[in-house]
Formats: sequence, structure tokens, C-alpha cells
Amino acid sequence: MATPHPYDFDIIIVGASFAGAACALAAAQRGLRVCVLERKRDPGDKLRTTGIIVKEAAEQTLLNQLPASMTRRVEQVRLYAPSLRQIALAAPGYYFLTTDTPRVMRWLAEQLRAHGVDLRLGGAFTQCARVDGGWQVEGAGTTRYLVGADGARSRVAQRCGLGQVRQFLYGVEYEFPGARLVEDSALHCFISKRYAPGYIGWIAQNPTGVQAGLALRHDPENARVPDIEGFLLRVGMAGGLPRRLIPGHTRAGLIPCSGPVIDMARDRVILTGDAAGIVSPVTAGGIHSAWEHGWTVGCAIASHIREAGRQPEQVAIEAAPRFRTKRALRWAYDKLQFDWPFDLFLYSPPLRWAAEQVYFHKRRS
Repeated sequence: MATPHPYDFDIIIVGASFAGAACALAAAQRGLRVCVLERKRDPGDKLRTTGIIVKEAAEQTLLNQLPASMTRRVEQVRLYAPSLRQIALAAPGYYFLTTDTPRVMRWLAEQLRAHGVDLRLGGAFTQCARVDGGWQVEGAGTTRYLVGADGARSRVAQRCGLGQVRQFLYGVEYEFPGARLVEDSALHCFISKRYAPGYIGWIAQNPTGVQAGLALRHDPENARVPDIEGFLLRVGMAGGLPRRLIPGHTRAGLIPCSGPVIDMARDRVILTGDAAGIVSPVTAGGIHSAWEHGWTVGCAIASHIREAGRQPEQVAIEAAPRFRTKRALRWAYDKLQFDWPFDLFLYSPPLRWAAEQVYFHKRRS
């Protein structure tokens, strides 16, 4: 007679975005009993990610199986100084994929179910408590391991006393369904201390239209809403955006920018993705890093349970990218951002080199 499992699940993951999905798929493929709690009933609703996928993620992860209709290849970056002078940046063989992000998130949910994951849409995480060798999660049951992939304001981190993200950007992005840029083969990036202190604005063509966004340094003592309408009036023509467009969906939210949190894993609870600060402090790109880290965590938990492998908490900490160089650049951009150097040195070899390093190379440094 088979011995009953002492837990309802081997792993409960809170959040079904890229990091949570990667963790769940890695664990499920290795035979673990996996439950994913996602507070949204529609995983493609109320998104906060731009959905832009870098080449590494497009080729080296399960995302290489995305249907072609959900992605659009972009091979160039156009960087605009505050004066709207511009340079074209590219690297041989490098590209980004813009996406129909709501469909991508629904596709990921389908992949979870196809791999036997118990995906509970509309299943919000509220409370948890320690039990012998694991966790009791309210409304879900008992589990050996609990993983928080629930965003920059992680409730798992709060409830379990783990480290929390402390520094953020605040971003807003408009979707313009059916719109077409004049130059639709580039990711257009705009530097402006007035509209985007501490970060940038952007415009890109995706499979269903145009996405245009703006993010700036978030100061909780003096919160400021990004002036995206003013920004688009200023840069729209330069970026090839048609006039008098009416936005469809709007995305908004906090973006971690301080690097991995301290104390991201202990006592069989692990943070990943935005909850762990696994987001580039400079580009705010997180999909590839989040996927890699989530996948590593899922594999490590499976290895520990199945083969008495290393403690997954330690693996999660070691696998987190440090972003040392980009954290230094983040500090400099926060403290020393001025418009005039970008206007003056836009065409200089050092600025071009630095920009190409940020956009195309050494993404984990």
C-alpha cells in the first residue's frame, strides 16, 4: 500500500508571470506536484510588463516555442537625446521580440496546465503558517516549499519575513491597437530629465499595434505620476507615432531597480522574479533574468526532493544575478543625470559604446 504524501504539494508558487511559470514548469517536468496561485482570473489582464523579450530568452528558454503570431522581431535601437537628436544602435545578430503580451500570458497558463500544474486563477495568496518541514497556505493546502513570484510588493515576502524591494521606478505604458510607426523596425528610447528622471521613455511596434511608455524614479515621499501625455506630445513625431491616437489598454506599476533583495530565501520559502529584485537596474528588463532564476529554483527544489541535492535556498541566492556594474550605473543615473551631456556627446564613440553595452551585451553584469 502506497504511503500517503505528508503534503498536498511539493511546491506552491504565488504568481503565474514569467518567473513563477518558469519555476512551475521546471518543477513539474521533474515530477513534482505543483500548485500555482494567480490572483487574476485572466492571466492576460492588468499587465505591468512591457513584454519585450531579449534574444537570450527568445532562443534559450521555453519562450522559443511562442507562436509566431504573438511576437515581432526588432533588430535596432534608436536612442534620442533630450534635443531629439538620435543615433541608431545595433549589434550583429542581436534582436528583441515585442509581443502580444496578453496572449503570451494566456499561452503560459496553457503550458502550465499542459504540464500537469494545478493552476488556480483567481486564487489570491493571503496567509501562510509554518508546519513541520513546510508551509500551510491558506486556501491551497500544505507544501514542502513556498515560492513568491508575486511582484515588486510581494505579499509572500511580507508574510514570511523575507527581504523586500526598496527602490523602484514607476512606469506607465499605453497601448495603441492597430497603430503603425513610420520606423517600425526599431525600439525607440528617449532620454529626458524633465519627463523621465532616473530612466527613459520608449515607443515600439508590437504585433497588434504600438506600445509607448514612460518611467521615472519613484520617490514615496514625493510621488509623481509620469506625464505620458506631455511626453508623447514632445517625442511622438520624432518616434514616428501617428497623431491623435486614442490609447486602448494602459499598464502601470512599480519596477524594482535596486538589484536582488537581501534575504531572498530561507526556511523553505524562496523569492524569485520581481519579488526578489531580479530586474536589471539600468534597463529594467526582467523577463530573461526572471525566467532563468525561476527555472533554476524549480530545478533546485526538484533535485533536493528527488535526489537529496543542495539546499534550494542557497542555490536561489547564488543564482541571482548581482548586476554590480548596472547598479553602479543606476546610482550614477539617479544622482548625476543631466540633459546636456547626452545632447553634447550623443555621437561620441564612448557614449555609443556605453549604450550598446547596456542594450546588447553583458546583460547579467
